[in-house]
Amino acid sequence: MTVPTPRLDAPPPLPPPPPSPTGTALSDRGAVVLAAAVATGAAMARPVPLALAVAVVTLAMVARRPALVCLGGLLLASSLGARAEAGLRPPEPGPFRGTVTLVSDPEDHFGATTAIVRVGGRRLELSAVERGRGALRTRLAGERVRVDGRVRPPPDDAPWLVVRHVVGRLEARWLEPADGGAPPWRAANRVRRLLVAGSSSLPPDRRSLFTGFVLGDDREQPATVADDFTGSGLTHLLAVSGENVAFVLALVGPGLRRLRLGPRWAATVAVIGFFALVTRFEPSVLRAGTMAGLAATAFALGRPASGLRLLALATTGLVLVDPLLVGSVGFQLSVAASAGILLLGPPLRRAIPGPAGITDALAVTASAQLGVAPLLVATFGGVPVASLPANLLAGPAAGLVMMWGLGAGLVAGLVGGRSAAVLHLPTSLLIGWIETVARVASSLPSGELDGTGVAVVAAGVAIVVAGHRIRGRLVMAVGTVVVSLALLAPAAELRRPPLTTSPAPGTTLWRAGGATVVVLDGASPGGPERLLEGLRRAGVRRVDLVVVAAGGPADASAVAALRHRWLVAAVWAPPGNELTAARTVAAPERLRVGGLEVTVDVVVEDGDRRLAATVVRVGSPGAARARAPPLRRDPPGRRHGDLEPHP
Repeated sequence: MTVPTPRLDAPPPLPPPPPSPTGTALSDRGAVVLAAAVATGAAMARPVPLALAVAVVTLAMVARRPALVCLGGLLLASSLGARAEAGLRPPEPGPFRGTVTLVSDPEDHFGATTAIVRVGGRRLELSAVERGRGALRTRLAGERVRVDGRVRPPPDDAPWLVVRHVVGRLEARWLEPADGGAPPWRAANRVRRLLVAGSSSLPPDRRSLFTGFVLGDDREQPATVADDFTGSGLTHLLAVSGENVAFVLALVGPGLRRLRLGPRWAATVAVIGFFALVTRFEPSVLRAGTMAGLAATAFALGRPASGLRLLALATTGLVLVDPLLVGSVGFQLSVAASAGILLLGPPLRRAIPGPAGITDALAVTASAQLGVAPLLVATFGGVPVASLPANLLAGPAAGLVMMWGLGAGLVAGLVGGRSAAVLHLPTSLLIGWIETVARVASSLPSGELDGTGVAVVAAGVAIVVAGHRIRGRLVMAVGTVVVSLALLAPAAELRRPPLTTSPAPGTTLWRAGGATVVVLDGASPGGPERLLEGLRRAGVRRVDLVVVAAGGPADASAVAALRHRWLVAAVWAPPGNELTAARTVAAPERLRVGGLEVTVDVVVEDGDRRLAATVVRVGSPGAARARAPPLRRDPPGRRHGDLEPHP
């Protein structure tokens, strides 16, 4: 089964509508300016009088003046944004006992199960630590629970809660299920539970990825898998997006085409709305669903619109309905990726030589990456260089998982047993391929593009496109060289690492003479995922020795994560550690590893024995640059994990 890739320069199915006989219509560029003005106004959130903003918008519509429409949109969004922020006033602290409705699916965070709930028209973050935690974990959004607890103000710095209109916290002392909520939520949760039940035959890691691909549910994903997708630039595949909406409409398309135009429009909008309900109205789904609904409406009216116009109008409408949405990173990335595909995709498709199927995929991937690159740099610090090839290799398989996994997944949930396992055999194979691509791509020391690197790549792409327009092969070659050098520069920079860095809290990284030593001094606040991210960004290719100071459960999780990503030659830990396949060090030891000398002492802190490591550079500068393997495995008869220096 293949997923057809539409040509980016294909003509519209119907001719554009004729221009308005009177006044000046809002052009596609005008729609983009309007969206930018509305987003700017929502971000400013100044208390403009609502009556004034409405009056300006009304006058602009009557006079049919696009510039005045944009000004009115800015004023209206600013007024609505100020009102939305004013509505975030924290509630009065005090006891609470009553029934609440879950707005989000519960998640586990730092020893507690949390969920966003609605209480009397306001949203709180519900947290269950002990009693009721198990009952909350099994609930889904839309369902209701009875809670006995205490209301407190929200944290001082929690922008993710602001975007979700959360005004306070509800700490539960006791909790029990109440009912399944409204009928639409019951139906949506029935679909989710069917899909999850049908995937029970998949291994845990692949099952968590399946729910991510199909439902955007990443709650069960291990830290190692999450970092693999982050490091390979494939995280967007685990967030439901416009591609999912397109695949859902493709699945129901044969049935919809049998209907007349009016009923077809109503059924299309209903399918989009129900899918958004199933996937919890994530920002990317809201953007894609609104665009699809507008496209269906325009087609039904015989006035089809361009993709850029649909994106601008969808952005404008969503931000006016919820001005706080402008602060959502997911919404920003979704809009930026769509804009990149619509604006950069067609010229890239024409400039890249080769078969249509390959060039279309490459153009879509590259244009989406360029579209989101500035946001990724500003928000996360960089863009993985491996993301382009990883998306080309994993993207088609992800599309097949969405198509097959949604249809066959519902059937698997209904039949269960061995039949479900057979139905999900293609799903398992496809997810296995994507998982492998993510792990390999994230392990490559290809580095990340910073702001300068992104600018150079964008300049190179512009040169290639310009060269194609003027039919200048030399110009295109120059642009290709610029892009290639910019993509190779981060990897070259990683080949000259400093002697020591701290890639994550509680972690020290030492490298010299081709050897890598990691010292875990304490539990990282971000857990294994933060550790993997730090070492990945540092360009670590292998780990020769891990010295664990304490050896508790957190260290055991960290070492397991390291072994998932790299071949770890040896692990040293103190007596009484909880690690597997680690060497217990009970007396001071010294080991030379490539260009490093590691001295480990056993110390006692609060009655517990810990390891204290000292690492220094040794050998001549020439030896420090040697690339030979610094360690060799022990001869037969030695304990597992014991290593000795190379002669």
